Formats: sequence, structure tokens, C-alpha cells
Amino acid sequence: MTRRQQYRTEHTLIANAPARALYGLVADVTRWPAVFGPSVHVDLIEHDEHGERFEIWAVVNGEVGSWVSRRTFDADALRVTFEQERSRAPIASMGGEWLFRELEEGRTEVVLRHHFTAVGDDPATVAWITEALDRNSPEELAALGRIAESGHLVDDLVFSFTDTAGLPGSAADAYDFVYQAQHWAERLPHVRRVRLSEPSAGVQDLEMETVTSDGSTHTTRSVRVCRAQEWIAYKQRVAPRLLLGHSGRWDFAESPEGGALVTATHTVAINPAAITEVLGEGSTLADARAYLRDALGRNSLATLMHAGEYAQARLTVGVD
Repeated sequence: MTRRQQYRTEHTLIANAPARALYGLVADVTRWPAVFGPSVHVDLIEHDEHGERFEIWAVVNGEVGSWVSRRTFDADALRVTFEQERSRAPIASMGGEWLFRELEEGRTEVVLRHHFTAVGDDPATVAWITEALDRNSPEELAALGRIAESGHLVDDLVFSFTDTAGLPGSAADAYDFVYQAQHWAERLPHVRRVRLSEPSAGVQDLEMETVTSDGSTHTTRSVRVCRAQEWIAYKQRVAPRLLLGHSGRWDFAESPEGGALVTATHTVAINPAAITEVLGEGSTLADARAYLRDALGRNSLATLMHAGEYAQARLTVGVD
């Protein structure tokens, strides 16, 4: 069998932040969709202190693709290694490492290395993969710098919260309500306008204009990944000014007591530079956290309430 040629890339960043803070951001893959622009969703399969396996969906050269990766952690050496278990064509294989080198005056050199092989060793394919790495890697490094250099604790800027509701009707009908977002302008009072497309099976582009409790409007654009009847994950590609990133997931399950249990999870990265602009002079990071928890949670609960009404109506009329 012919051995494929292996190619390598390396991208670096000098950040004015402690190495362990940067390492921690990279090591917590569940935060990636809110921190890294290309990342859409991560489904954690296995995890312990030494390593993990996960499936990740990300934008690669304008398209959403997914693959399964395994990572190994070395907290003492400040090193994270990774290897794709199942790559997506035209990538035949890919792996690499994150390195964090402590420098003087509290600075850190972050090194992101990739090695890969290409299907067919075609020069155009190699160029396509290299272009994707040369686009996504600097973007990811810059995002690390923005969060770690903000002067705030990472856990204060990047956080998650959930709301769970028991709904009448079936989990499948509640899923359909969230999946069929093209109808949200007629079905949800906080949604003014919607445009939905599905460029590939299970992947949606959603643009909508929402109205908050104070009457202000926000236009957002999201990529959604849908796993039929189980969950719908989303990543905001155009987020409100107060956010550097926002991702979330809806989980649907049948309740043992009857009806459906639906959980809405949000993970957000706050833009500290926009706090006073959005919330007014004297506003703090704590104010921003409370505002986002209330505003996003309220919209999620409103969506869940209407999903329950939709599922109950279908149950009432006996729709299969």
C-alpha cells in the first residue's frame, strides 16, 4: 500500500496572560463553541483527567463538517495532544498539539501544530486543507488571547447555565417545534423575523430578529446541528454586542411521569469592553452575567412554553 505524504503546519501567538489560564481554556473543549469562531458544537463521549474523546462540528472553508478526536492532557508540561479518530474527506488523517511556553513578565507563547495527510495526495486537496488550517488556527489563537488577556477570570467571562421544563405531549413534537424554526415569527412573540435554510442534512443556517423585554431588537445568525429527536445544538455566528460568543443546545427526552422533558443549555463568553456601552455607565461584569442569564433564560423558557402548547395541541387532535 502506498504511504501518504504527511504535511505539517505551525501557528503561534504571544499572549499577555498566564500559561495555565490559556491551557485551561484549551483543555475545556465544552467551551470551544462559545470561544472559538469555527467551532459549532462539541459532544463529549469520554473524559477523565488524562484525556478524552469527543465529536466536534466546525466550519471548515465555509462548510460545517464533523469528526471524532481523541486528546491527551499533560498539565505539568502544559501540553495537549490530539488525533482525529475519524477524519472527514478530503482529510485522510489529522493530529497535532497545543504547547504553552511561559515567558518573562507573565507572557505565554502558544504554539498550535497540525500534521495531516490528504486523500489521494492531490496538490489541490493539500492546498485546501492548508488554507483551512491557516484560516482557523490564527482565529482560534486570537480568541484565546481576547479571553485570557481581558483582565478578568476566565470562569467569570465564560459560563454556562440550563433551564429544564416538563412539557405535555411527546418529546418528538417538542423537537419538531424547535427544529421547524422557519415558523417562529408566527409562533414566538419575541421573534420578529426568521430566515432558515438547510445547506446539508442535519445542518441549518438560522437568521432571526428578536425583541428583548426592554423593547430593543437584536439580529442574530446561527448555525444549528440537529440530531433527530434527541438534540439541537447551535452556535451564533452573529452575536449581540455584549457577547464574544454564544452557543447552546436543546435536549429532548420522554419523562417517566409522561410528557416530555426539554433542557435548554447556554454557554456564553462576555465581551467586557461592551458592558458599559450596552448596560450603561457603572455596570459591572456581575451585572452583565445577571442580564444575560435573565434575558437568554427568559427567551428559552418562552420557547419551551410554546413548544409545550404545540405538543399538547398535536396530542389533543391525535396527530402521529
